[in-house]
Amino acid sequence: MPESPEVQGLAERLDALLSGATFDRADLLQFSSLKTFSPRPAELHGIRLAGVSRRGKFVVLEFDGGARLLFHLSQGGRVDVEDPPKATKPRGSVVRLRFEGRPSVLIKEFGTQRKAGWWVLGAGDDGPLAKLGPEGLSDAFASWVRTTDDPRRVHTILRDQRAVAGVGRGYSDDVLHRARLSPYASLGKLTADERERLVTALHEVLTEALAVERRRTGGLPTKIGDHFVVHGKHGEPCPRCGEDLRRVSYESHEVTYCPSCQTNGRRLNDRRLDRIVR
Repeated sequence: MPESPEVQGLAERLDALLSGATFDRADLLQFSSLKTFSPRPAELHGIRLAGVSRRGKFVVLEFDGGARLLFHLSQGGRVDVEDPPKATKPRGSVVRLRFEGRPSVLIKEFGTQRKAGWWVLGAGDDGPLAKLGPEGLSDAFASWVRTTDDPRRVHTILRDQRAVAGVGRGYSDDVLHRARLSPYASLGKLTADERERLVTALHEVLTEALAVERRRTGGLPTKIGDHFVVHGKHGEPCPRCGEDLRRVSYESHEVTYCPSCQTNGRRLNDRRLDRIVR
């Protein structure tokens, strides 16, 4: 799933390509992808795009007058920048955004979940953005980590968009590996030193990932996350200590960790995989 570094890099590229352009229309290519009914997308016709930004995992297109168009790529969403604009409907197409005299933007989705979506919001309406927590690199989130007694697992909190916006499964694994913290650790029980390690690791991992994403050109390709350090690499040697990385498998995702670096040599219980082994 694209997380804040991928989405931030994409938003910056789209801003450079489209800022100041006049919106033409949105070609709806997957009916259920449009999550709002008012304002209608056609009401944006002829309005100048003031800029493109990011909030959490949402790309935000901001128009003169305060209207916004958001899109979220969910698990398998990707973006093509079409120059010149196209009229085709590739497999998995979600919506094509057209601008006068500029490239078009095709949002498409791989896989079968079909959860990528887009919203058209009137001035003053935050829509799904209203439920988001502070950004991962914000002082507000760092302050909360240092003081909270939240008893949930750290990995769960990092993936909770209401707690911290923009972080997902991939960077959660890498952050906890760098901080030398178990994904099962309770945030409320961490020591002051452990909390500082968590804040520092989060800043470092997200900042380094964004630097990589800023080297991309165009849209967002099929293959992303190729710069993860441990996420998705179970069975490979830990880049720090050399021990094999392990995983905990859930129905919807997996958690990758190093027993030596993060859990004092203990293998975390994996009910789903253990059941298969038996």
